[in-house]
Amino acid sequence: AGYHILQSKIALGSGGIFGKGFMEGTQSQLNFLPEKHTDFIFTMLGEELGLVGGLVLLTLYFMVLMFSINVAVQCRNQFGRLLAVGISTTFFFYVFINTAMVMGLLPVVGVPLPLVSYGGTAMLSLMFAFGLLMSVHIHRNLEISRGPAAFW
Repeated sequence: AGYHILQSKIALGSGGIFGKGFMEGTQSQLNFLPEKHTDFIFTMLGEELGLVGGLVLLTLYFMVLMFSINVAVQCRNQFGRLLAVGISTTFFFYVFINTAMVMGLLPVVGVPLPLVSYGGTAMLSLMFAFGLLMSVHIHRNLEISRGPAAFW
């Protein structure tokens, strides 16, 4: 295994159930863990807040995912439904790939953890996607007519 994954597993394991405390993680504070503010932020949270903190974060992600799927289910037009499902799927894969990567289940790739990791472009695109999702939610009862009457 590579250095990144090895240090990530050490940090996650040393966090235990309740963690070492905020800013008390040895792997992250002594700079053994590379890219702790971007790709490996979940590892740092797992070391400092433990299994409980990691599960709380994953529960919050699950709630956001359920909200976005609920928006897709309630939407009456197909475009809004497909847009909401696409945003939900993208959000799920960002979270899944990052958490699986820091646990050593997937290879290390540059996928940030949504809403937590440092990174301007990923955060900007995610906020744009959530704005579209909120627009779909607001206009969920709007039916888009088809044919020539839709343009007049």
